[in-house]
Order: sequence, then C-alpha cells, then structure tokens
Amino acid sequence: MRLTILGGGGFRVPLVHRALASEESGVDTVVLHDTDAERVRAVRAVLEERSGGRGPKLVVESDLAAAVRGTDFVFSAIRVGGLAGRSCDERTALGQGVLGQETTGAGGVLYGLRTVPVALRIASTIAAEAPDAWVINFTNPAGMVTEAMSSVLGDRVIGICDSPVGLFRRVARALGIPMGDAWFDYAGLNHLGWLRRVLVGGRDVLPDLLASDDALGSFEEGKLFGAPWLRTLSAIPNEYLYYYYFTRDAIASATSAPATRGEFLLQQQAGFYASSSGAGAAERWDEVRREREATYMAESREAAGVGDRDSADLDGGGYDRVALALMRAIAADERATLVLNVRNRSALAGVDADAVVEVPCLVGRNGAHPLAAGALDPSAAALVASVKATERATIAAARSGSRRAAVAALAGHPLVDSVTTAERLIEAELAALPELRAVLTHD
Repeated sequence: MRLTILGGGGFRVPLVHRALASEESGVDTVVLHDTDAERVRAVRAVLEERSGGRGPKLVVESDLAAAVRGTDFVFSAIRVGGLAGRSCDERTALGQGVLGQETTGAGGVLYGLRTVPVALRIASTIAAEAPDAWVINFTNPAGMVTEAMSSVLGDRVIGICDSPVGLFRRVARALGIPMGDAWFDYAGLNHLGWLRRVLVGGRDVLPDLLASDDALGSFEEGKLFGAPWLRTLSAIPNEYLYYYYFTRDAIASATSAPATRGEFLLQQQAGFYASSSGAGAAERWDEVRREREATYMAESREAAGVGDRDSADLDGGGYDRVALALMRAIAADERATLVLNVRNRSALAGVDADAVVEVPCLVGRNGAHPLAAGALDPSAAALVASVKATERATIAAARSGSRRAAVAALAGHPLVDSVTTAERLIEAELAALPELRAVLTHD
C-alpha cells in the first residue's frame, strides 16, 4: 500500500513514520512531497536514522501530480506561508487587540484565506491522479479545509485532530477507568467541541468527575477552565474553547509573552533544520519535539495558572495514532469508532448536511459515517452556528478572491469585534504576505 504525505518536510512527519514502523500498517511505500527541498532532506535524515533501513520504502517527489498518482492514501499536512505566516497572523491580530491563534478567531480566518485555494488545487489533482485514494486532512484550520476539499472529493476526504482523544485520555485517567470501557459523547466543530457524557456500563460518570475538586484538578482541562465553570457548563470543553470563554485573559497573556507560539516554533525549528544533517539528527529532533509538546498552549496555561503540562501528555503520540487507526480501519475494514471531521449528514442537530462537524464516526471499508450526536445546548449551538458561518464565508472569499468578502468573513467571527478591525487586519496581512496577495486579487 502506498501513502503520500503532502508537507513531507513537516516537523511532525517522524511521528507518522514512527507509528507506521510500530505496527502492521500495510504501507510499503511512503512518498514525501514538499515545496521546500531542504526541509524534506532534514526529515528524511531523521526517518532513515530512526528506522535503520527498516520499515516502508521512502520516496521523495517534488511534483505534486507524480507524488499522488496511483496512491492509496494521502496525508495532507501543508502550511501555506510557513511559520513566518503564522507568526504574522498572530502579531497582526494582537496588534489590533484580538486573538491570532492559528485556528481560532482572526488567525484561523487569515490562515484559512490563503490555505483554501491551495487545498482545492490539491483536491483537484488527487481527483485526477488518484480518484480512489482516501485523503486524511491534517491541515489547519482542519474543519474549514476539510469542508473546502469535500466540495471536490466528497466523503473521501476526512479531517483529523488529536484534541478530542487527548481529552478522553485525560478524563479517563482522572476517573480511573480504562479508555476501552467508556463511551465519550463529544460533539461540535474542530477545536470547538464539548464532552457531554462519559458512559460506563450505561451510567454517565461525568457528574462524578465534575463533583470532585481533586479529580478536576488532576488534568489539564480541569485546571484550565476551573471547577466552577465546568460545573456551570455540565461538560468538559475542548481546550481551545479557552479562547472563547476567557478571551481577555488569553489576549493579555499572549500580548505579554516574549514570543507568540508561531515565533517560538519558527526560531526553534529553524535551529533544528539548520543542524539536521549527519549523525544525531533523530536525537536532535526528539529533543525539539519534547520542548514543543511541553510548551503547547503555554500562554493559556499561564493565564489560567495551570503550570506545566502533565508528563503523560508529552509523548507526542496523538494525531499520528488517530491517522493510522483511520487508515487501518478503511484499508482492512477493521471497524473502529473515532472522532473525526466529516460532513454532518444528520448527526448534529441544527447543522446542515454538508457542513463538516467533529463527531464520533463509525469507520470501515466504506469510509467514516457520523453517529447521531443530537443537539448541543443552546449557547454551544449558537457558537457553532456563528463559527460555521465564518468558515463558509472564508471559503467563499478565498474562492472569489474578493477583499471585501474577506473583510466580511473576518468581521463575522465572534472573536473579531468590528469591521474596522477586520479591514485593518486584511490590509496589514496583504502588505506582509505574498501568499495572501495571490488569493485576494480584487475588491
């Protein structure tokens, strides 16, 4: 079986390769495609050193059509504009007093505007060169990009994220239950979902967790949101909802930090890629990875007084395991239930059939089928509706190339507070990023 990784020079690619090597995946060839040849060489050095010549054959292919031609699976993990673009999003937004996180608020919209056209070109190339391939989308903003690609590829594109399963693991540890014994009732959009019930033996044990200060204080989301707010919600939100529930705190923390997340990663990874040749590449990569994991969402934890991440969350095994589980379930028809980003059909009440949502899905040979999730509570449903409208407006603006449409999409996000702010953000980004100028070509 052939697997093509788009964004093959990405820093997290060795996680996927590690997962492939640790189990019988059925993959015999991995094709790495990237627009940056130096990054691919660095990642290949890590992979070859770690594998010792074992595992799938590695192929580097610079031409997109050749990279996907005849492949069975595509992992799409691109970053249009690179970390420099992410850093620009963050600083530009903070300069206007709004959040610039890459999937949430202004940052998510700005990143989506320059990513959607590239994702659509990739989808069209896959449809032409590998019409039977399954596409697993890692590219952020994952829900928005998956929805754009689904307009070309239909249900053969599936978005993944490791946030839900990470939350489930932490909740299971806090409750002292094996993951396999529980059903986790989770629903929403990517980076905008809520864990509403945890069923064990048919009984909801989430109220037991919410009632215990000690249990809530033992895991990240419990410390991040605080026991009083979680009890008010009667649910455990995805960690990214911190940006919505504690917006001012998050902005203040990000503004006072010495570097944004993008700036930190840009400097950190520049050092890695510059020193990645020769012996020891894999060890250097692992050192950088652990530092990356330890500082994940650091500004939010600092604002909430949470402290360092739990050591159990530092293994870096999340999205890679979800991707491999999804691929294995489809390729071998191994039935699995995974939380994925797929077209809603009728799973989430109040959301139309073609909207991409993040819900538990039954996966097998015929793809991922969303399970009934019912309705969100009114406040959550209103937030989902608002963010979904922004996602779709962003996709439409990226397709049309209209700056006015881009301003409207940005102004419509609940974390962007005015049309004037949106206009200033678009103007600043156009001046700074050629990738956005290539998309927004007219008023």
